[in-house]
Amino acid sequence: MTTNKTLRNVRIVLWALVAVAALGATWLYLYRPPARPLGINGQSFALNSTQGGTFTEKDLVGTPTLLFFGYTFCPDVCPTTLAETTAWRAQLGLTPEQLRIVFVTVDPERDTLEAVKSYVEGFDPSIIGLVGDQGATDQVKAAFGVFSEKAGDVESEFYLVNHTALTFLIDKNGAFQSTIAYEEAQDTALAKVKRLVEG
Repeated sequence: MTTNKTLRNVRIVLWALVAVAALGATWLYLYRPPARPLGINGQSFALNSTQGGTFTEKDLVGTPTLLFFGYTFCPDVCPTTLAETTAWRAQLGLTPEQLRIVFVTVDPERDTLEAVKSYVEGFDPSIIGLVGDQGATDQVKAAFGVFSEKAGDVESEFYLVNHTALTFLIDKNGAFQSTIAYEEAQDTALAKVKRLVEG
């Protein structure tokens, strides 16, 4: 009888400790979110910029940034996202100096620097396009936990690329703040962007 009572008390204490640990972890996540999205390993990267020179993770410091991965042959997600990011900036009355938009190609096989430059400038001349060879592309994808793979007729020059369709919100200190999902409601997207810039 005493043993059963002791075991029950021990279980109660252990479950209480589990509950306290869970509450603590939740508090830390909500009030001190991770500096990077889950899955990012923080490795460095270096890509060629459509605005000249090389762009690295250090260049994310200084200006709040909306960063998106895609490719110029994308039929829907990429043009929609680039149109939306420029619209959000305009709706909030922000300049490129207050909120930067960066587009990273996941299709280095077809996307040359010139092609990406022409593509992004069709949406807004201030958008920064980033291009690298396959190795550099794999590096930046790994740094952000991004997935991409060829799809459709992969032997054709008109293949598609399935890829992560998130817009990463990076604050002025170069730290991850949150993401905006493809086709996320405009009011929540605008609220996130506003919080990013004001933070």
